[in-house]
This record gives sequence, C-alpha cells and structure tokens, in this order.
Amino acid sequence: MSDDIRSDVEKVIAENHVVIFSKSYCPYCNRAKQTLDQLGTNYVAWELDNMDDGPAVQNYLSEKTGQRTVPNIFIRQQSIGGNDKLQALLQAGKLKELLKPARI
Repeated sequence: MSDDIRSDVEKVIAENHVVIFSKSYCPYCNRAKQTLDQLGTNYVAWELDNMDDGPAVQNYLSEKTGQRTVPNIFIRQQSIGGNDKLQALLQAGKLKELLKPARI
C-alpha cells in the first residue's frame, strides 16, 4: 500500500469529527448516513466504489481497524465499527453525546 493512501486516510480522519467510509450501493452504509443526516450531523463520506483507489483504502482500513466491511465509521478519530454499532449507540442513547464536538 502506498504511503499516500495511508496518509490521505489518516488526514481525513484527523481533520473531521465524523468520517464514514462507504459504498454508494450498500444498504447498511445508506442507513448509517441516513441516521447521521436525521441527527443533523456534519460528516465526510468517502464512497469507495467511486474512487480509483477505493480497494486500497479499504485494505488499509482493514489493517487499521480489523474491519473489512463498510460502512467503517470514525467519530472523534476513533473507529466505532459499522452500522450495527452506530444503531446500537443510538438505541443506548450514547450517539448524540458522542457526536457533540469535544470541549476544549
């Protein structure tokens, strides 16, 4: 894997409160984005199926998180997993707090 892929992924995670690595046709990805939209969350979505280096990004994410599937969601630079984990956080009442900007 190129250092460019690694650095691009790390940069987008570091510079954004919420990042979702997704595929445009994936129903779980779309559900996760819909949930974030309903909560009024600003997020960056990388649609891996629409990127030339999407497979390389997915390979790096697999190395980084141990998760091969999408969506692969990061909140506050931490991998929270996929849609099932996102929905579980929502049901547990923990997602809104996690989505709040960190206080400085």
